[in-house]
Amino acid sequence: MEIAWGRVLPVIVSIVIIITIAVLREYSKTLAAIASTMPINLPLGMWLVYGGSTKAEMEQFTRALALNLIPTFAFVVIAWLAAKAGWKLIPMVLAGYAGWGVGLFLLMLVRRAFGF
Repeated sequence: MEIAWGRVLPVIVSIVIIITIAVLREYSKTLAAIASTMPINLPLGMWLVYGGSTKAEMEQFTRALALNLIPTFAFVVIAWLAAKAGWKLIPMVLAGYAGWGVGLFLLMLVRRAFGF
């Protein structure tokens, strides 16, 4: 039986990151935040796409990654503003996801309108 590393590796890495963040938060909120924002899924996605892609397809994929960071940044800013306002965790996360969803929808409209 062969291990499907493309499926197993993200889970292992995620567990290691969660443990790292839990330990780091006791020492430094900044280091915990850095660990939380590490690009873990990006290289894994690039690795999966790279295997069967042309140079043009890889360029298109990495461009999409860069553009899709915009709604993710909106999520973080909204969560930060909600935390600053004293919101509890679940409303903070839900507001962040709502902003992410709106940002993603707008990004898709812009991409369709301008063809990129």
